[in-house]
Amino acid sequence: MEEELAMLRQLIGQLQELLQNSSPPPPSPPSSSSSSPSFVVLHNPQHQNRCCLPLFDDTSSDVSCDTLMAAGKRPRYLKMLDTAKRSRKQKNQVKSRTEADDGIMDQELWQEFPQDLFESVLSRLPIATLFQFRAVCHKWNALIDSDSFSKYCTDLPQTIPWFYTITHENVNSGQVYDPCSKKWRHPVIPALPKKTIVLPMASAGGLVCFLDIGHRNFYVSNPLTKSFRELPARSFKVWSRVVVGMTLNGNSTSDGYKVLWVGCEGAYEVYDSLRNVWTKRGIIPSNIKLPVLLNFKSQPVAINSTFYFMLTDPEGILSYDMVSGRWKQYIIPCPPHLSDHTLAECGERLMLVGLVSKNAATCVCVWELQKMTLLWKEVDRMPNVWCLEFYGKHVRMNCLGNKGCLILLSLRSRQMNRLITYNAVTGEWAKVPGCTVPRGRKRLWIACGTAFQPSPTARA
Repeated sequence: MEEELAMLRQLIGQLQELLQNSSPPPPSPPSSSSSSPSFVVLHNPQHQNRCCLPLFDDTSSDVSCDTLMAAGKRPRYLKMLDTAKRSRKQKNQVKSRTEADDGIMDQELWQEFPQDLFESVLSRLPIATLFQFRAVCHKWNALIDSDSFSKYCTDLPQTIPWFYTITHENVNSGQVYDPCSKKWRHPVIPALPKKTIVLPMASAGGLVCFLDIGHRNFYVSNPLTKSFRELPARSFKVWSRVVVGMTLNGNSTSDGYKVLWVGCEGAYEVYDSLRNVWTKRGIIPSNIKLPVLLNFKSQPVAINSTFYFMLTDPEGILSYDMVSGRWKQYIIPCPPHLSDHTLAECGERLMLVGLVSKNAATCVCVWELQKMTLLWKEVDRMPNVWCLEFYGKHVRMNCLGNKGCLILLSLRSRQMNRLITYNAVTGEWAKVPGCTVPRGRKRLWIACGTAFQPSPTARA
């Protein structure tokens, strides 16, 4: 059918050209009956057959057509044209009805839509889309804050983590990277102090723990909902650097959370959100060498209820069980030629990520701790094509957060500034787009950060 229509269009086009190029025909003698039609022979070079079309003059066209119709000899090409016109008309009618139906919603039907099913569907939306839907109406905004919706979100598997970072140019506002959309977002937490630098230190259940640069005050907030809490003052007056860890008591923040800080002199404290006090104040036991030389470039990682900290002297790992309160130390030598290394976790596996530099070559490598031998085994490294970019350069690496098997790394030198993510499950390395100011082109330099699970229901 389509080939016949195409051929018909080509024949009609040739017919029109012949009519335009031909001179006016001489007047034909009058006839008392109907005038006889003349014929035009058209030849298509792509086909061997020739086609003859009847050609009538203006005065006799209607009469001749009536004669052909009466004789039951309706030309085939006219039937094809009628069929094409009818099919187009039917399609336009169906399209018009569909567009009309899409613009009208049955209010009675949607009013009877089950509330629990609606919450279940809404909880599965991407986080960014979910927060856009909060602006639809007051009912949806209140729905997201409800306990039933929070339960639906808690029962779902954890999403890909986001990364809360601060930059050298603007240390008082956060820049959040979303790996799913590969976009930077710029949330504002109004309750954070503006006159001092506040650093993101740890996270759990969608909450981020902040510590001011003077190591005096702790703050906990949800960067997405602006939920905020300032923790009470610590009993220890520690002015040295500290490492901070954070964990949940259960599956969500409604069950409470705990914050742990550890100082170089061995002092530590645990904050309990349910009681809103610092508890378990003490000193690391004497069986662990003091002072504790912690690797402050390595963030502690939490596996179940146990925290793991990176030690520099002696090389190894320090662990603390939040349930039993027991400290352990593991002497584990680091791989050779290693620098700027940091701990990471993936599915209860303890990982190590660091720079390996030998001669002028530098590359990022990944190791996994073998539980039987307590030795690091290399499991992956950055693609060689990417490592060539570091050749002959003094590169420094900084971990900007790791959670849920995803790690964000900052690689810098005088000539470059790269942000890279590594997925410990798939082994995928991905480049991160540069962070720029909102509605601007100036690229920002990331100073530090931490990974967190984006949650619309986590409350400080």
